[in-house]
Amino acid sequence: MKFPHLTSFISGQSIKLLSGLLLLSITSISCATVQNLNISWFQAPASDWSYENTYQLDLSALNSVNAVSLSGGHFLYQADFVIANTGRYVIDFRNTSTIAHFKHHIFDKKQREIASVEGGIQSQSDNPFFIRHGREITLEAGQYRLISEVSGPFFLAQPEPYLNTLADYRQSIKPGNALVLICLGVFIGLGIYYATLSLARQRIVEASYALFILGNLLYNGTALLLFSDLFDLNWVYLVSTPILVSNIAYIVFVMSLLEIRRDNMPRLYTAGLSLIAILVIFIFIAVLLPNWSLELARYGVAIFLSYGLITGIIQARRGFVSANLYLIAIVAFFILGGIAITQSQFIGANTFYIEHVGLFAVAIEIILLALVLSYQFAKLHRENEHILSRLKHNTKIAHTDSLTGLANRYALNKELQTLPKKGSFTYVDLDRLKYYNDAYGHAHGDSLLRKFSLKVSHLLQDKAKIYRVGGDEFSILCPSGDSKWIEDVLDQTVEYLHTEGFNLAGASAGTAFRYECHSLSDLKHLADVRMYENKQQRKNTKIA
Repeated sequence: MKFPHLTSFISGQSIKLLSGLLLLSITSISCATVQNLNISWFQAPASDWSYENTYQLDLSALNSVNAVSLSGGHFLYQADFVIANTGRYVIDFRNTSTIAHFKHHIFDKKQREIASVEGGIQSQSDNPFFIRHGREITLEAGQYRLISEVSGPFFLAQPEPYLNTLADYRQSIKPGNALVLICLGVFIGLGIYYATLSLARQRIVEASYALFILGNLLYNGTALLLFSDLFDLNWVYLVSTPILVSNIAYIVFVMSLLEIRRDNMPRLYTAGLSLIAILVIFIFIAVLLPNWSLELARYGVAIFLSYGLITGIIQARRGFVSANLYLIAIVAFFILGGIAITQSQFIGANTFYIEHVGLFAVAIEIILLALVLSYQFAKLHRENEHILSRLKHNTKIAHTDSLTGLANRYALNKELQTLPKKGSFTYVDLDRLKYYNDAYGHAHGDSLLRKFSLKVSHLLQDKAKIYRVGGDEFSILCPSGDSKWIEDVLDQTVEYLHTEGFNLAGASAGTAFRYECHSLSDLKHLADVRMYENKQQRKNTKIA
C-alpha cells in the first residue's frame, strides 16, 4: 500500500514549506528598517479610568510598571522618537497579536496630538493590514512622542510598539501572513478529515483529535485576527476558552492512540484521568476568573505536552510501534510549544509573534501525527488484506476439487441458488473410470478425470460451468439452458479422450430445466433420473 509513503512525502514537503516560511519571515524582518522605541510603561489605576490626551505620563498619577500583566488590565506606553525623512510609516506591536483594544496617540514636539489610530481583536474599526495590528500614519521629519494604550482581559506576551516604514512593513509581514494562512488551512483540512473519520469509524481517537484541532483553529484564528478581519468575530475569549477544552481532548487522544487502559497501563491511565480532572477544574476557575483563563490554558498546554511526552517514551520503550512515530511528533511539539507558552518576548523579531510559534508547533504536530495514523491505517489495511486473502484461499479450497481444479459439490449447491428459470442442470457420469483404475492404476484414472475436466471447461468457456460432484460424477450449470450445445460439448470431449488413449471412455448425461421443478432437490433428482435413462439407453444400443 502506497498511502503511508504518499503521506510521508506530503508531510515532509509541508514541513519544509512551513520551515522555509519561518526562516524567510525572520530573515525579512531582520532586513526591515525598524525603529525600536524606548518605552516607559504605566498602568491605569482603575477599570473605568480613561486617557485624556496627557502628554507626560511620567508626571501623571499613573503607576510605573516594568511590564504588562499577562492577566490583563489597562496599560499605557510612552516613547519619544525622531523621524529623519518625511513619509508613510506604520506603528505595530512586536511579540504578540493578542490585544483586545489598543490606541496610538502621536504628538509633535509642540505637544499637539497630530494623529490617533486604534484597533484590536474587540475593536470594530477597519483594519488596513490583513491579520495585523499595523496602523499607517504620515509623518514629516521631526521629533515625536508616542503614547499607546493597550487593554484586555489577558495578554499572551508583552505587546511592545515599534515603528517601520510602510514599504518595509508591507514586505516584512508577507511570510508571517502566509504562514498563518497555510497553517490554518492545514488545521481546517485535517480537522475535517479527522472529524469525518471519527464519524465513519466511531473511534474516540479521531474524534478527540478533531476536537483538539478545532480548539486550536478557534484560538489561532482569533489571536491572529483572521476571524475578526474576515467574519467580524471579535470575542477575545475565543483565544482562551477553546484551548482549555482542547487540552482535555489531547489527553484523551493520547490515551486512545497509545492504548492506555486500566488493564495494561494502570498508572498512566490513572494519571491521565487525574490530569483530565485538573483541566476540568481549570475550566470552572476560568468561568469564575476569566482574566486568568489564558494563563490556565497555558498551564494546561504544559500538562498535556508533558503527559504526551512521558507516555510516548514509556510506550516506545515497550516496543509499541505507533509510539515511536508519535514520539517524533510530540518531541517537535514539546520544543516549539514550550517556547510558545514560556516566552513573553521574541527577541529580534518585530513582525513575527509568539502566536506564530504556537501555530507552527501545532501545524507540525498535526502533520507528523498524520504519519502515525496513516501507519495505523496501512497496518490495518495489510492485516485486512491478509485476512481476506486467507479467507479467499480457504474458501477456494473448500469449494474446489483438489484433483481436477473444478468447483465441487459445495460450490454447486451455492450457485444453484442463482440459476435462472430457463437455465439447465446436467448430471454427467464418466463411463469406464473404474475399468481404467483397476486395469492401469489410479494414476491413470486420475489422468482421465483431469483430461475430461480440462477439455469440458475449455469448451464451455464462460457460457456454462462444470463441477465435480464426486468420483466419476459431474454436473453442468448452463444459464441459457442450451442442452443440445452441452451434448455436443460432451461428444467432442469423448472424441478427444479417445485420441488421448482412453478409447473406452464415454459420458452419460441427463439434463433438467429449472422451470420444470418446484425445488432444487427435484431438479437434481430429475437430472439424475434422465442421466441413468441415458446410460441405460447407451448400454442397450451397444448390446443391440
